[in-house]
Amino acid sequence: MTQGWKIFFGIWTGLFLLFAYWQFNDPDPEWWVPAYLIGALISGLAASGRFHLRILVITTLLYLTVSLFFWPQDIFGWVSQEWEQKNLAMKTDAMEINREFFGLLTLALITGLAYWVGRGQLIKKQQL
Repeated sequence: MTQGWKIFFGIWTGLFLLFAYWQFNDPDPEWWVPAYLIGALISGLAASGRFHLRILVITTLLYLTVSLFFWPQDIFGWVSQEWEQKNLAMKTDAMEINREFFGLLTLALITGLAYWVGRGQLIKKQQL
């Protein structure tokens, strides 16, 4: 695995740990703290070159499936509200739903990338 991927997944490990910390103030931290901690664990393992492909497929599909339940109604309205507000305080339920959707989408993207990189490494090993 290239040094760039190690750095990439290392950065996401730190970001997901930070996101998990911020979730303690969320109305439902019992769901979001573990979601981000699992993302941090997956990113940390990927940064160290360990990829559990079955787990990556399951978590990616799980994050994508759950994100569908938080499908945003008005993304541009939400972006406008966030821009006007100029802080991260949650003012409306729509803000919370949009943030949760994009958080889950980010988790799915990073776990999907970890699968893709891990699968590429497995294919290279099999060709040698």
